[in-house]
Amino acid sequence: MKYRQIGSAAVDAPTVILSAGLGGLGQFWQPQLDELSKAFRVLVYDHRGTGENAEVLPTPYTIDHMADDVEAIAEASGTRTYHFVGHALGGLVGLALSRRQRSQCVSLCLVNSWASLDTQTARCFDMRLALLDHVGVEAYVKAQPLFLYPAVWSSVNAERVEKEVEHGVLGFQGASNLRARVGALRAFDASVDLERIAIPVLIAASKDDILVPFTCSETLAKSLPRGRLWIIPHGGHAFTVTEPSPFNLALSSFIAEASRE
Repeated sequence: MKYRQIGSAAVDAPTVILSAGLGGLGQFWQPQLDELSKAFRVLVYDHRGTGENAEVLPTPYTIDHMADDVEAIAEASGTRTYHFVGHALGGLVGLALSRRQRSQCVSLCLVNSWASLDTQTARCFDMRLALLDHVGVEAYVKAQPLFLYPAVWSSVNAERVEKEVEHGVLGFQGASNLRARVGALRAFDASVDLERIAIPVLIAASKDDILVPFTCSETLAKSLPRGRLWIIPHGGHAFTVTEPSPFNLALSSFIAEASRE
């Protein structure tokens, strides 16, 4: 697995691993890198089957396969312990890692994620896959900003969104890989394991996320023994991109606090 290391090279610097959502690309975290790299050793990667790690995924494919890749990155980078930050699907990877015995994950941040798939999220994925199957890749990618960003932000940033769509079409992960990754997230359910996850967890959400209801984050916060809920009123599913400053501050403070334990 290819990955990038950014930030502190100090041996004793806490390590943060960033994991994107369904798109899979590490560049999703660009708005967080400057802030996190001031104090932490940051590892960022493209999920298997996407970007620099493009390949055909096995069938069946699971969230545990994705968690195995994170552990391989930790080993390859000489990382003994790490703080894991996952967006949506990436959050499921974090839950899978944190419930493993002898896990190296010492804290977790779940961004607009869930323990079990909500009916609203399932409906959105049904619609997106229908676009892919019946209209094509371009239609699928063009629809993606509708689920990620608030309408006003997309309007103000129209040129940026259009470039993102163009890049998304050119670098599309492939229909079979996308279906395998959606199938993995549909099958994942960590509900029964939450009470046994003893590490500190920051659960971050936006109230106007149309893909994942913020109530999923409220459920996580109530069920995780050391869950801490942080909610922003606006920003959409990708509020880490549209409203990065408050999140970056909250995340850096959380990791710094967890590192002192």
